Amino acid sequence: MASLNVYSVLVVLFLTCGVVMATNENDQIIKENNCETKMGLPCALEAFTSIFNTGSISNKCCGELVVLGKVCHSTLVKRTLAKPVLKDLNPATIIAKSIQTWDNCLILIDSPSPSA
Repeated sequence: MASLNVYSVLVVLFLTCGVVMATNENDQIIKENNCETKMGLPCALEAFTSIFNTGSISNKCCGELVVLGKVCHSTLVKRTLAKPVLKDLNPATIIAKSIQTWDNCLILIDSPSPSA
């Protein structure tokens, strides 16, 4: 019985350390790439609302998202998903929405604008 409690404690410690290490790794990537300074707050809010809630992202903010870069985009989404307040969200759904938003913005930015 005591070994079961020790085992449970070790599992909890292992899982907690994994989350902390992943968060630290995300923070390091964000810092190294200056991710938090590459996108204006209004567009960051618009992008995250389209991913974590419902809504769309404007052409202007798609441009800022693409300039932000895929590494920063993905890392910021992962870090946000790790926040306890969002624990009830389905990570697979959020990641799918994140990829969809990224892909849609790439298509929008890469497509030639119609001539007048």
